[in-house]
Amino acid sequence: MANILWYIEMFVAFFCLLLFFHWCRNRHSSVINWPVVGMLPGLLQNAPNVHEYTTQLLQNTGGTGEFKGPWFTNMDFVITFDPMNIHHILSRNFSNYPKGPEFQEIFDPLGDGIFNSDSDLWRYQRKLMQSMMKNGKFELFLEKVARGKLEKGLIPVLDHVSSMGIEVDLQDVFQRYTFDTVCLMTLGFDPNCLSIEFPKVTHVKAFDQIEKSIFYRHIVPANFWKLQRWLQIGEEKKLSNAIKVFDEFVYKCISSKQEELSRSSLTQKLEEGKFDLLTAYIEQEGVETDQSDGFPKSKQFLRDTMLTFLAAGRDTVSAGLTWFLWLVSTHPSVEAKILEEIRENLVINKENSHWEMNDLDQLVYLHGAICESLRLFPPLPFQHKHAVQSDTLPSGHHISARTRLMLSLYSLGRVENIWGKDCSEFKPERWISEQGRIVHVPSYKFLTFNAGPRSCLGKDMSFIQMKIVASTIIWNYHVQVVEDHPVLPSRSVVLHMKHGLKVKVTKRSEASTIL
Repeated sequence: MANILWYIEMFVAFFCLLLFFHWCRNRHSSVINWPVVGMLPGLLQNAPNVHEYTTQLLQNTGGTGEFKGPWFTNMDFVITFDPMNIHHILSRNFSNYPKGPEFQEIFDPLGDGIFNSDSDLWRYQRKLMQSMMKNGKFELFLEKVARGKLEKGLIPVLDHVSSMGIEVDLQDVFQRYTFDTVCLMTLGFDPNCLSIEFPKVTHVKAFDQIEKSIFYRHIVPANFWKLQRWLQIGEEKKLSNAIKVFDEFVYKCISSKQEELSRSSLTQKLEEGKFDLLTAYIEQEGVETDQSDGFPKSKQFLRDTMLTFLAAGRDTVSAGLTWFLWLVSTHPSVEAKILEEIRENLVINKENSHWEMNDLDQLVYLHGAICESLRLFPPLPFQHKHAVQSDTLPSGHHISARTRLMLSLYSLGRVENIWGKDCSEFKPERWISEQGRIVHVPSYKFLTFNAGPRSCLGKDMSFIQMKIVASTIIWNYHVQVVEDHPVLPSRSVVLHMKHGLKVKVTKRSEASTIL
């Protein structure tokens, strides 16, 4: 027994000595690759500010670096913000860089939706989704839903908090607004999350938990979270419970829609102004037949597809709006220019004036300000890829087969070679040409809406929603961030604010409401 203890003590002493020498050798490095545990300690230590930490590391390595995880954990990956590497990965050699099996494992709560699929299944879903979203009836329905939720949700809530002089979490308001609108556009159902009562909605909280758990899977070894999943403990137990709650909500909506459609003519349901995507999918897919296009059709397929729409429509737009309003409220000169542009281009000299879709195209400075906000705070701050075959990136880095890659969108927005030495500043003017038009920036440099064959189909819809909400709020209200309120990114796969955005809202006395 004494001999065993002696061997253990000698091993521990040797291991500590090895760590000490390794630390001495790397003490001037920006990140330490420890024996056994790799770079994981540095990642965990900097998890609260992981995006700034990643940006600093990549700047020190010229834009591309390698992360080494603990031994035998399969956590190694290459990370880059080099725009030429990004262009190569997303466009020039697209077929070699799918999402990959590790991505699909981490994001398995999303099922086989377009966000989580590759190859033929992805192409099939993209073609189907494109046909839906380019339909004129859907665009009309989007306008109807956005205007209706402004009139019955957002404006009453902001009027209420303004008149009461109370603080409000604007991030919570935007999440409620976008969840209501995306449910209406996707499921044809209004959960009425946005009202002056601020009701607690269990399936919305469940969705938030799903996001947190997916991010957790990014920063711990896969074997660890898989063990938690098998034992149903810790974060994985929370995830399982959240999925059950949210699935109950989605499946109930699907069943109700199928029953509704069985009782009436589909042509009546798809009349102008009633083009929700679930109805359109049921019509086009023939869900009950289980045989079109070689892909199985079921409630599971509808669940995965609708969940993808809900995730994209709720979180990306609400996160984008939150950071945008914070930036505008802390830059008075930008706010003044947006106000002047609205005054000049929207009809404001009549009571109960309304914006039209075409009017939004005239708000060039507002568009530039939104782009600038999305550059600095992209709603999805990183992106995964997986190398099928070995390759060499334009930067000269060799990529072995089955290597995981991560693209840092957050860091890409802070590259001096692209955006200049003032890249950390909020300057909408950088997006506007001398002729007063929006400056085109290649998608591999401004990656918020992805690039290449997987470019975001909802880009135009996202801009429309953000312009509608932003112009309405800025024209009708002055937003002031509560003093000393901490503004930090949350630890999530979506770039939310960790503590929300606490503000006070004051109604502009001279403004007539624009809807």
